[in-house]
Amino acid sequence: MNLPPLRDPFFTYRYRRRLHVLRVMLALMITFGVIRVFEIPHSSWALVSTVMVMGNLPHIGGVLDKGRQRLLGTALGAATGLSLILFPPAMHLLIPVGSLAAIGVATWLTFSNRHGYSGLMFAISLLLVIGDGSHDMDIGLWRAFDVLLGTLVGISVTVLVLPQKATDMMRFMLSENLDRLARLFHAHTTAEAALDVDTRALLKATSSALVKQRGLVDAIHREGRLNRDELDDIISLQRRMVSTIELLLETHWTTREGHDRIQAMEGLRSEQHRLARDLGTLAFQVRTGQPIAITVTQFDLQRHAELASSARSDEGRILFSPSGYLWLNRELARLTSDLVDRLGGLTRLPSRRLHRASNRKWARRDIAKIDKGKRDDPRQP
Repeated sequence: MNLPPLRDPFFTYRYRRRLHVLRVMLALMITFGVIRVFEIPHSSWALVSTVMVMGNLPHIGGVLDKGRQRLLGTALGAATGLSLILFPPAMHLLIPVGSLAAIGVATWLTFSNRHGYSGLMFAISLLLVIGDGSHDMDIGLWRAFDVLLGTLVGISVTVLVLPQKATDMMRFMLSENLDRLARLFHAHTTAEAALDVDTRALLKATSSALVKQRGLVDAIHREGRLNRDELDDIISLQRRMVSTIELLLETHWTTREGHDRIQAMEGLRSEQHRLARDLGTLAFQVRTGQPIAITVTQFDLQRHAELASSARSDEGRILFSPSGYLWLNRELARLTSDLVDRLGGLTRLPSRRLHRASNRKWARRDIAKIDKGKRDDPRQP
């Protein structure tokens, strides 16, 4: 099987860990080459700064958001350190005292806000420049230069070498979650037993992906394709869909009598299978960068009203599970329709580059498996 082109967003997403390692190693090689060719003094600080800068920046959105903080903190920290070095030797105590005061002020100003990373970089750069408290201006200048060099190399490599976009990460996580929901719902409609271990693992993976999506909101907003309100709506709808499916899984098996009454509802299974296919199709369209073009058919509750409302157990007790089960199916279809409308209204969600680059055979094969009820092991992400 041929690998997709390097510019394929799915390629950078699928191999994001390996590519991040590659970028870190490449940045270190570039920094090492520069300091060796130009014989830059105190060059170890440049290498340290490169690693420190790239440690938690795997995607462009993080670079755009934190890159400015890193440069600002580094520049201000280095400038403060150089200013302290300028004090005469007789006032040597001002260097540690001034450093502590400057770091304290920076920590106070950036405490619990989105500029906290600038405060961290300020403190690190200041300490690197003053070193052991000597008054050597040349050493301070070279250390400041080394810190800025390592920072710029790290940011440049992250942005230019097979960059990973936070927007693409969100796209593929959303697609994977929709695919998981389709598999959960389809497996539920064909199951002959209660909630099993595989299903629980799939629910856990879906919830974990929602947490990761929440962590990408600021980075995606910084990339300028989606704003925070749009992302909040998408994540909220997914969370409600997961909760609804969890309730469906439990409601279906509340009582044996209720289950038998649900099984007797003619046409309900075909409606459920159609909704599972709609979820799979939506996952495919999101994953391949296509415009969202799908119509979700709502459940016809009226046709099942008689069976649901008159459901009683052998002991004569009224069974509420059939009515609740029908309502939850209707609610899942409604939430899916709302998500389709929300995604369809995002003019910057479709991706021509992704649509051209994607290998769509495997995606169509996944949807075909939903249609036939032959999905892969639900434990696979």
